[in-house]
Order: sequence, then structure tokens, then C-alpha cells
Amino acid sequence: MTVPATTMATSTLQIEFLYLDLDTCTRCRATDATLLEAIDRTHPALEAAGVAVSVTKTLVASEAQARALGFVSSPTIRINGVDIAGELVESACDSCSESCACNGGVDCRDWVWHGERSQEPPLGLIVEAIMRHAGGTDPGSAIPSPPGAGGVPANLRQYFAAAAADTLQAADCCSVEEQAGCCDPADKAACCGEGVAAASCGCQA
Repeated sequence: MTVPATTMATSTLQIEFLYLDLDTCTRCRATDATLLEAIDRTHPALEAAGVAVSVTKTLVASEAQARALGFVSSPTIRINGVDIAGELVESACDSCSESCACNGGVDCRDWVWHGERSQEPPLGLIVEAIMRHAGGTDPGSAIPSPPGAGGVPANLRQYFAAAAADTLQAADCCSVEEQAGCCDPADKAACCGEGVAAASCGCQA
């Protein structure tokens, strides 16, 4: 989405929000809500300065996508390509670990602002970052990608591998034992459509 300035915009802030899960991850959901509030709070000042805001939200769904985006921690907010956190600090994320059945193996971002560490980004941190970038005074200290595995951390690789395995498992709705007798062979075409082998699962077309 783009939040334009009503006066003639002289510049545009490109804000990226990258995340693993907006359905169950409490940190991603809180970051999304706080980012929107920060944009709303700063809009009058940005408008007066002729600065427009463009926001892109990206669900990072695979290791390959994470590598291409330089995604090293969830959630991430970048302004004009710079990670606003300034440093990479993480802790175990129960909601993401549960969603991928990773047994506590997924770490998500913690936010450090004025010496305080929290699992949800402080509104002031995002507001400050927006205003620094709008004024052209941000130091631009991007977080470097970790070494190895094309820059994708081990805990994210574990998350994506578990998510991919869940997708494959969901495609097989019946166990091996159930597949043999889920419906009569003569009924498989009617159940699943033409071209389904009599010995295959009757629930899968």
C-alpha cells in the first residue's frame, strides 16, 4: 500500500515488512499492528514534508525466498533497504515452534530500544526510524547475513523444512492402511474422478 502526501511528494520511504506467519505468530501480528500505528502517527509530519510512504508486506514461505530476500529473522522491518532493528537479537518463539511442530527450535526477533528488550516492537522505535529516514539522517547500519547456508540461519531452515513436510503430508489425506479400503475400487472413479487407479487413495484426485 502507499500512503501519499497530499502536497507534492519530493521523496518516498520504501517500508518492507517481512514475516513468517500472520495467523498464529504473536510477534508478527504485533509488529504488523505497531507498524501501521507508527505510519498513522507519522503521517501528518511526513505529509507536511512532502514524503510519501510505500509499504510492502511479504510472507516468507521458503528457504529459497528467504535467501533471495536476505531474510535472517522474523519479523523484519526495513526502511529503504535498512533493517530498523540495528542488531540481531532473538529468543525462542513458542507460536512459530508450535505451528511447524519444531519442538521449540524456532527463534524470532526481539527488539531492543533504549536499553529495554521486548518481543514486540515499541511504537517509539518504529516512529524514530521512520522520521530518521524521512530526514535522511539514518546511519544505515544494516544487519549482516549470518555465514553459511546462503545466509539463511539454521532455525529458519528448520522452520521451512517442517512447513514443507507438513504440506507434503497434507497431500496424503489417508494413511497407507486407509488408502487400500477408503472406498470400493468400482467407486473410485465416481469418488475421485476419471483416471484414478483402483488401488490408489479414493480421497485423492
